[in-house]
Amino acid sequence: MRKLFIFVIFLAGFLLPNSAHANPLENKSPVRGIYVQAANTHGPKFNKLLNLVNQSDLNAMVIDVKDDHGTLTFRPTTDSPYQAISQPYIKDPAKLIHTLNKHNIYPIARIVVFKDNVLAKSRPDWSFKSAKGVWKNARGDSFTNPFVKQVWDYNIGIAIEAAKIGFKEIQFDYVRFPEKFETFEASLQYMGQSKKKSRVSAVSEFVKTAHESLKPYGVKMSVDIFGNATVIPEAPGIGQNFSEIAKHVDVISAMIYPSHWTGIFGIKKPDLEPYRLVSEYAKIENSRLKKLSKPPISRPWLQDFTASYLGKGNFKVYGKKEIEDQIRALNSQGIHEFLIWNAENNYTPNVNYKPY
Repeated sequence: MRKLFIFVIFLAGFLLPNSAHANPLENKSPVRGIYVQAANTHGPKFNKLLNLVNQSDLNAMVIDVKDDHGTLTFRPTTDSPYQAISQPYIKDPAKLIHTLNKHNIYPIARIVVFKDNVLAKSRPDWSFKSAKGVWKNARGDSFTNPFVKQVWDYNIGIAIEAAKIGFKEIQFDYVRFPEKFETFEASLQYMGQSKKKSRVSAVSEFVKTAHESLKPYGVKMSVDIFGNATVIPEAPGIGQNFSEIAKHVDVISAMIYPSHWTGIFGIKKPDLEPYRLVSEYAKIENSRLKKLSKPPISRPWLQDFTASYLGKGNFKVYGKKEIEDQIRALNSQGIHEFLIWNAENNYTPNVNYKPY
């Protein structure tokens, strides 16, 4: 009987929410999260992710609400204008939010904004057109046009849907023009092309408008941004200015994966030196944020994947040490929040998410 009692206690401790889990909503503890595909919000995969968070110092999940294709990942009400673009990847949104709240997990809705195959196909006039039709990049992705305010409203409407479901933060991703847009935009036709308004202004004004629009719903707002856009005055080709975006968000999440940089900060092969890369980046970001009267929280995206595509000698296998090195590097510069990215949600086991 005693052995059975001990087993029950052990099982309860494994399955129930971690009582020591810091709830960011209640005590303003630093947010430490992982990315979760909408399709992985149920079943064995979700249980595995839930256990990862429960049994560690993680406390947040960033979940796709509008995915990289432009699909709404849950079924809204039948009268919703987004019904036609939806799929039930999140089978029961209310149940999901209830589960996350029960486990003291901070729910963040990821909304991919201007990269949107679905909307570009249905409204080519809101996209970029080439001689062959709606423009696509080498990966087959289409983008909608940040100059078009109807595109702003469309995405803000989805953010409001997410807020009403119970997500506590809206994270906008792909808040930009396509990469290297300035090198081929002359070959395209699109609304706003003849106006003098800059791409930076269009993107920054969208962020400002979205932030104001979401205030009545009591949610935080964050934006993902290229790490490179932080270390240069601005990236006019894609329309990202770190300081202008940071003025109008609650959280700024730079994507600073070591694998995504070429030689920088005197580091020839950044993927081989995650601690140094992240530390040097953080110094520059801190200096830019200090110039703002009301700087947002910094919560960068960190790398939990191996970039073998970089080729032999240019990458290393990322595991426990490399992830902890990135976290330590942030902490050394006074940054205590972070998000971990693995596109397939296959996260490295046994990582200490507070390795300091």
